[in-house]
Amino acid sequence: MAEHDYDLVVIGAGSGGVRAARIAAGYGAKVAICEEFRIGGTCVIRGCVPKKLYVMASRFHDDFEDAAGFGWRVGEVAFDWKALVAAKEAEITRLSGLYAQNLEKAGVEVIRERGVIAGPNEVSFAGGKRVSTRYILVATGGAPTLRPDIPGLEHAISSNEIFDLPELPKSLLVVGGGYIAVEFASVFARLGSKVHLSLRADLPLRGFDENLRRLLDEGLVNAGIEIHRGALPTELEKTASGLVATLQNGARLDIDAALLATGRAPLTQGLGLEALGVAMKESGAIIVDDYSRTNVPSVYAVGDVTDRINLTPVAIREGHAFADTVFGGKDVRVSHELVPTAVFTTPEIGTVGLGEAEAHEKYGRLEIFETSFRPMRATLSKRAEKVFMKILVEAASDLVVGVHILGPEAGEMAQLLAIALRLGARKADFDATMALHPTLAEELVTMRTPSRIVE
Repeated sequence: MAEHDYDLVVIGAGSGGVRAARIAAGYGAKVAICEEFRIGGTCVIRGCVPKKLYVMASRFHDDFEDAAGFGWRVGEVAFDWKALVAAKEAEITRLSGLYAQNLEKAGVEVIRERGVIAGPNEVSFAGGKRVSTRYILVATGGAPTLRPDIPGLEHAISSNEIFDLPELPKSLLVVGGGYIAVEFASVFARLGSKVHLSLRADLPLRGFDENLRRLLDEGLVNAGIEIHRGALPTELEKTASGLVATLQNGARLDIDAALLATGRAPLTQGLGLEALGVAMKESGAIIVDDYSRTNVPSVYAVGDVTDRINLTPVAIREGHAFADTVFGGKDVRVSHELVPTAVFTTPEIGTVGLGEAEAHEKYGRLEIFETSFRPMRATLSKRAEKVFMKILVEAASDLVVGVHILGPEAGEMAQLLAIALRLGARKADFDATMALHPTLAEELVTMRTPSRIVE
């Protein structure tokens, strides 16, 4: 608009902010995006992309061992941590560059400074520059929170630093029971570290289906991870050789590094939100409506900073919907139901829909279809590996309300299952679908008899 320098200023160049900026510019808006770190945000720089690369690296451990069962004779193998770190850095640098190029091609101005909201239509920068804008979109994401607050906490690292340790730790304490904690525990155990996992609860992945939690716990133990249940650290002490961690159960662990993966919090501090009167939760998350609007008409927010569903594809969809609605003249709201989720441990988890407890509470009587079997690869490799699949069906309507998988490529299956569930698939639709043999996924369409009825 003529009365403003920009139609839109986006604060934060992660996945959600970049998508919003590009789509808005495509509608003819004059857009600027500001970022104080690297273009790409958590996912590209210090989240899902480098993590998945490290997961892939860790799985070669099993591949080398399994090869003998298929007739291969693999010689002595060795892992080079520094080579992996360098390769990871090259890839995320490439991706960050592509994000920046795409912004430039879309006509978005990139301001490589921290932006702070100075008014309902103003953003200021560290160098003293101040611009006016019709709309402001906050897309600053989240950051690790270092808990518990204990003596020696300064010696611990977060998931931001774990990717770039100068050496592979011979021993590592991972604190936390969420997906970030179990993923890194799984990765480093296969890369060769002795891993301790410190949990507040008895099982990891609170909020996931109970079958998956128990089976993943078993898989982590089988990988050599020592799990300390109900025993968070009470102190971290720096020593000449590394660290000593004291746990609530009295155990003292000699370790090289301690990773605190106990949660993330929205990055809203120091953005000028409080002064403007933008409503926020106690956690710092920005409160928004279905259109990502805050209580201040010119200010919107998308992604992890709103603490709705903290996944990259959700942030991207929210950013796209914002631009479609505000600049494209469309009425687009994002559905946060039936969002597929993967946990890239080994074994891997893929899930979409409700867990058993939530499904029973919502729908009442359920038919539960379950299967557990040895994957074909394990028959020759002799690895003690099992696949587990679970389909939750509302008994009255035959509607499939949740599918949960633990095993190879579970995430890939969950992505495709999400399409079926969004289309309202019934169990009869699964039954009528021809199996593709031999695959793991064929079991999803061959389970005919419920293993249990939940009344």
